[in-house]
Amino acid sequence: MTQFKIFMTRSTFWLVTILLPVLCIGSAGAGVAWCANSSPAATTASTLPEIARRVDQHYNRLHSLSVQFTETYQGMGMKRTESGTLLLEKPGRMRWNYSIPAGKVFVIDRKYGYSYTPGDAQAERYPAKQLEDFRSPLRFLLGHTRIEKELSDLTLTQKGTDYQLHGVPKDMEQRVAVVVLTVASDGRIEAIRWRETDGATTEFQLSDELPNPPLAADTFSFQPPAGVAVVKGMAPI
Repeated sequence: MTQFKIFMTRSTFWLVTILLPVLCIGSAGAGVAWCANSSPAATTASTLPEIARRVDQHYNRLHSLSVQFTETYQGMGMKRTESGTLLLEKPGRMRWNYSIPAGKVFVIDRKYGYSYTPGDAQAERYPAKQLEDFRSPLRFLLGHTRIEKELSDLTLTQKGTDYQLHGVPKDMEQRVAVVVLTVASDGRIEAIRWRETDGATTEFQLSDELPNPPLAADTFSFQPPAGVAVVKGMAPI
């Protein structure tokens, strides 16, 4: 199994429904830290619907989005950090252009997902339906859902000018323990962190959000480099 398959299977496929996923996590600034640093009781319950509504409204009005990401995965005896640019377009298309590792790309074009890392002899293709859990943590960014319907046991904490929404993705309780969204006062998601039930954690730090950028028609098309074959990828498990 390639490193990409391990990463996708453990850190993202098993949820980012949002983007996704989770037990007691909070955030420090734009990041996320364990809930020992903050308590859901610190914010009144009447504020939670308002913050959730701001997030929903912010992303529901977008057609496309560009954002810089830094992703950190820790689990299975490893720790890995990757970064780059994430491009999203409704309905359900995304492209990850990595700067670290340079040249790595992951594309979902509605029908298929494709992954390729420079130096590999093959690129891999996956039916998009097999990647629904991978996209789930990011569904908030795509404006595909309402937070209060997507997450159960939803609570809110506040630290400085940021808010943290804590919850458990519905229908994913067997895989995801908790997901935490760090949200700015205007509804922008600045970080997404989730913890799987086996203890593995994944965190996305998001910055430099650009709403509705003009995207070329072929942005979500995957063209393998010359001499690189596209093969059927192993289904995430």
